[in-house]
This record gives sequence, structure tokens and C-alpha cells, in this order.
Amino acid sequence: MSRPLVLASNNAGKLKEFGQLLAQVGFDVHPQGEFNVPEADEPYFTFVENALTKARHAARFTGLPALADDSGVCVNALHGAPGVLSARYAGEPKSDAENNRKLIADLAAHDDKSAYYYCVLVYVRHADDPQPIIADGSWHGEIIATPRGAAGFGYDAHFLLSELGKTAAELTSAEKNTLSHRGQALRGLIKKFQ
Repeated sequence: MSRPLVLASNNAGKLKEFGQLLAQVGFDVHPQGEFNVPEADEPYFTFVENALTKARHAARFTGLPALADDSGVCVNALHGAPGVLSARYAGEPKSDAENNRKLIADLAAHDDKSAYYYCVLVYVRHADDPQPIIADGSWHGEIIATPRGAAGFGYDAHFLLSELGKTAAELTSAEKNTLSHRGQALRGLIKKFQ
């Protein structure tokens, strides 16, 4: 028998990816929009605090266990920026194109183009769960100025995986799910459930 779980997101891609993998450990995943849960504020400077806030928020509104993620790209020459501000790096409204333009401009004067995607997943059984389950993952590469590939979103077309000679946007969804920071974090979370 599957247990309901609310995903603190309305992202269809995340819902599909998380839903398929979490079904294997007995969860039936529903987006928070199904319950009219408003977006949570993300006021913190760390991925884990933002993910925990989103998970508690969704659990509080629904009365169900909740899962949230917070992720972004961290560029070493920029001291980890854009980091937790990845989705809003160029300001509001959120725009992948503007975020990429700002990142490429900010990185132009630096020789070190190394970067990594980072993801934290937080699962809470209820809003006041004193023992949330936390898993994370990172995916290393470098930022390139000229975008390549049409798949993915965010910074994927500028995130080069040197060992593959491809950007994240040139990978199939199966390849990306196997290698990515989010895929690593999700597999780590599932191990903790088992």
C-alpha cells in the first residue's frame, strides 16, 4: 500500500522524476499545488535551511509527510555564487536567459571556470518533525560561455561535463538522472528510507 507524500514544488519534471523513484519505496507523490499550498519563502543562505523550510511549510498546509529540495549551481571563482540564489541570480522576475547572461558576464574575468551543481533533499514526516531525513548530491563540471544543447533548464546549456565532452543540456533525461546532483541526492534519500 502506498503512502501519500507532498512534494514542496509544482515542477512537473521533478514530480515525474521523484514520483517514479519514490514509488519503489512505497510513496505516492503529489505536487503541493494539488492542495493549494502557496510557495514558501526561501530566506536563508544555505540549501539545507531553505529545503527544510519548504518541507515544513508543505507538511503544515497539508498534514502529510513532505519532501523538498533546494539546489543550484556554485561557481568556485565567484565564491559559490549564484548558489542558493541560482533561480533569481539576475533578479526578479526569474529568467534562465538573464541568469545565464549575468553568470557568463561575472565569470568573464576569471580563468577558473570550475563549478558544481548542488542539491539538498529534506523529508519530514510532519511539520514539526524533530528528525528530518536529509540527503545531498553534487555534480562537478565547468561553465562555458557558449551554450550547447536544447534539453534541461537553468544553467544546463552552459554546464560542461569535461569527462563526457557534453553539457548537461546535451544529455538524455536518463543520463542526466543517473549523473545529476538531484539524482544522487534522491538515491541517497531512498537508501535512508530502506
